[in-house]
Amino acid sequence: MQSLTIRSILILLAFTVSLHNIPTADAASKAEINAKVSATMTTFYSTIKSGQELANKAVAILVFPEVFKAGFVAGGEYGEGAMLEGGKTTAYYSTVAASIGFQLGAQVKSQVIMFMTRDSLKAFKASKGWKAGVDGSIALITIGAGGDVDTNTIKDPIIGFIFSNKGLMYNLTFEGAKITKMEK
Repeated sequence: MQSLTIRSILILLAFTVSLHNIPTADAASKAEINAKVSATMTTFYSTIKSGQELANKAVAILVFPEVFKAGFVAGGEYGEGAMLEGGKTTAYYSTVAASIGFQLGAQVKSQVIMFMTRDSLKAFKASKGWKAGVDGSIALITIGAGGDVDTNTIKDPIIGFIFSNKGLMYNLTFEGAKITKMEK
């Protein structure tokens, strides 16, 4: 049994490394990422009633339009996105995460991370590879009755939303995701 666990961990590590080292030639182009980011923000604004208000309060928004997650015992996820500041793309990032535990299947989700303070954005940008839960916390926002978020009670420096084309997704987390700036 122990050898199965060690084998699973080694497979997971190999999978995670291979995801993180995907050559930029295989990565989406700037135009592709920008188009997907724009579409994701449109979906976000139509899904979250106060999404536009939150976006207006944010110093910057990091958008991952498609984060692919797959697993069979061990799992991994990968996505590419863009940082928006003042409505303009300023940089491109990738996110990668790995997990161990019972899991089977695949899914695609979108992630929107809002930096609500200049200090949180500065700390994020200063890192060589920012890891959620280690280098900073992302408060996962859930919606209340009627699909609204009380924007007056949000005091966290970094907030995040995870959703699919069916709406917000629950019981998910940003913890353990490593976000790295991509050279495009």
